[in-house]
Amino acid sequence: MKLNTTSAIISFAKELEENSIKYYENLIQKFPQDKETFLAFIKENKKNIISIQRVYYEVITDAIEGCFSFEGLDTGNYKFKTELTENIRYLNVLKMAIKVEEKVQKFYLDAAKESKSLMADISRAFERIAKKRDKRKIQLESLYNKSMVN
Repeated sequence: MKLNTTSAIISFAKELEENSIKYYENLIQKFPQDKETFLAFIKENKKNIISIQRVYYEVITDAIEGCFSFEGLDTGNYKFKTELTENIRYLNVLKMAIKVEEKVQKFYLDAAKESKSLMADISRAFERIAKKRDKRKIQLESLYNKSMVN
């Protein structure tokens, strides 16, 4: 599905955040050894939702919403699965989590690029969240490498 309006982008961003919350909640239940890390991710996701909605409501006007359109943002490029199979190994889960972070980060970077010229505040919020996602990816890679050794 192609996203054409700012409100559609904001709604999809919220959907991505909520889906990754579900993913990390599932990880905690199945692999509690890194519970604190995943709880921090969940807390940050909830803050991200509030942040992007707040920025959107502060800057949006009917004129901008009616005229501003995103081009080329296809939701299929950013979706990910949150289900964990019963026998999945922790290393595979961490690989999946890294891919989740990469996809969500790509969405935020692409949306930031598209909105930069007309809605700088939204673009900056998306860039800020993308940087957080990069830090998460590094944390997950560290957990992965640590688990490889053990």
